[in-house]
Amino acid sequence: MSGVRQQIVARDEADMRVDKWFQRHFPDLPFGRLAKLLRTGQVRVDSKRVKPGDRVQPGQSVRIPPLGAPVTREKPAVQGPSKADLRLAEDLKRRILFKDAEVLVIDKPAGLAVQGGSNTTRHLDGVLELLKLGADEAPRLVHRLDKDTSGVLVLGRTRQAAQWLTHAFRRKETEKVYWALTVGVPEVEGGKIDLPLGKQGSQGQERVGVDEDAGKRAVTHYQVLETAGKKAAFLALRPITGRTHQLRAHMAALGTPIHGDGKYGGRAAFLDAEELPKKMHLHARHLRINRPDGGVLEATAPLPDHMRTAWALFGFDPDAALPAL
Repeated sequence: MSGVRQQIVARDEADMRVDKWFQRHFPDLPFGRLAKLLRTGQVRVDSKRVKPGDRVQPGQSVRIPPLGAPVTREKPAVQGPSKADLRLAEDLKRRILFKDAEVLVIDKPAGLAVQGGSNTTRHLDGVLELLKLGADEAPRLVHRLDKDTSGVLVLGRTRQAAQWLTHAFRRKETEKVYWALTVGVPEVEGGKIDLPLGKQGSQGQERVGVDEDAGKRAVTHYQVLETAGKKAAFLALRPITGRTHQLRAHMAALGTPIHGDGKYGGRAAFLDAEELPKKMHLHARHLRINRPDGGVLEATAPLPDHMRTAWALFGFDPDAALPAL
């Protein structure tokens, strides 16, 4: 390419990093070459110098200098999705709770990680390309659920939708209600848990716990909906903050750990009943988000099979009304 030209940032490129913007438009441009162009001021946005991590906004003008001859790379052979990924994608399609042009809501199964990590090769992020469902691009993650937590998970189907969804979660503009089975019954039937949480444990064994000195504020509203004597309780939980493992750590701090959550409750987190599944009984039941156009996004996920077994055993109502938390 010869000569200098200007290119306007498109609407769907809002908040994109400068290096990612160039990667989209000039995939053959090496990062080292781009870094030098940025460092020497040859690439500018609205006539201002920028760094690779700076973000562009719609309508801005990007100065594009001569980029040099494209680097020819031997492209690796493209491998198709594995049979396991195809099976997982088909299962997730059957779990769709809501879909429109902007949003995809699925009922995430317990045991499925949202993203990969050490020793985690099967995860939702790895099959997003198989969940386009007719769209031009793969849906994007905008929030997380623990691997062993089931229920409502929202994906953005466009870059713009992913941005407003991400902002809604970060600004605590969402209403989330979880259902849980606890070992034991909280002394107070309902209220607010306001206990700061901080990281504990060694690398590879990290967890969070109450830390009054260095912990970050964590707030959970809860309500006991039904009980089985003093043995177990069916709770509705609403996290106001979004700390890692917040609900699990808060319930353990009350002395009523979530059934199946050995990480936070140890042996005390398992009710003594052979017919009761040992999986963690924490479910993202309901989610409500105000949309930028004035509408409302709401989704409710049915109880998973292992929790339905527990609800039947204790005589709890699997279709109980959502409380005002």
